[in-house]
Amino acid sequence: MADRRRINGPVGATLPPVFLSDESAQAKAFVTQRSRPANTTRRIYLQTGITPSASGSAYLEVASAGPSGASGLKLSCTVHGPRALPRSTPFSPHIILSTHVKYAPFATKQRRGYLRDSTERDLSIHLETALRGVIIADRWPKSGVDIIISVLEGDQDRAVPQDQDEEIWGMMNVLAGCVTVASAALADAGIDCVDTVTGGVAAVVADKSAEENAATIVLDPVPSDHEQILAACCIAYLPTRDEVTNLWFKGDLPASDTTQYTQLVEQAIQASRHANRVLAGSLKETIARDG
Repeated sequence: MADRRRINGPVGATLPPVFLSDESAQAKAFVTQRSRPANTTRRIYLQTGITPSASGSAYLEVASAGPSGASGLKLSCTVHGPRALPRSTPFSPHIILSTHVKYAPFATKQRRGYLRDSTERDLSIHLETALRGVIIADRWPKSGVDIIISVLEGDQDRAVPQDQDEEIWGMMNVLAGCVTVASAALADAGIDCVDTVTGGVAAVVADKSAEENAATIVLDPVPSDHEQILAACCIAYLPTRDEVTNLWFKGDLPASDTTQYTQLVEQAIQASRHANRVLAGSLKETIARDG
């Protein structure tokens, strides 16, 4: 029975109305210029061992891009296992990996529900694909490990109006952060892996004020910093083995120009290398602190 005395608030975030006469001025009013060079990424903070009750845990935070009110990216990851599976489970010669990505209700401008939607399920599938090629699975037969990631801030600029395209392109940054923080949590749990996997994002952006067909490849893109994003690539990369465990491409580029696809993947690898340096430094600090 519903509680009639309770007054529920609005489902989504509310913004004050903005009245502008010129539509083009209204579109440009909420676009902030990218202050970073095209080949640089944002600062990353990474720390392991934040949840003592879990087998391994990590926290990742990507700094805000500008002064316009962007919230940045904040992720928390816990690893539970390896642990024995129930007796009724069929025998498996390798470990069974389970990934779970969930946005907090307050993580984005549009309030999230308590049940996972299609976006969160897609992120979980991509994360599982990226980690399956990293874990040495045959060392734990008939065992399971659960990786749970909570998205505390979804890397959206709360000063701009609600835009569906911004959330679509922002998913790339969320997935790259999930791969990096999950790799740190796996290392904190002591689960053997072939290498430390990290995520990186590169995008092809266009400036409408410049010449026609003028496109630039940038690392770690923020949708609110660019007028238009043509395509983006998120990659999970193993630097020591020089292997790619997951590649997610989204956008529209001319099929005849294959060099642009190659350059986009190479720039995404450069972004993942930067994240790997941060991951290696965090793990060294953890060893020095606990050692």
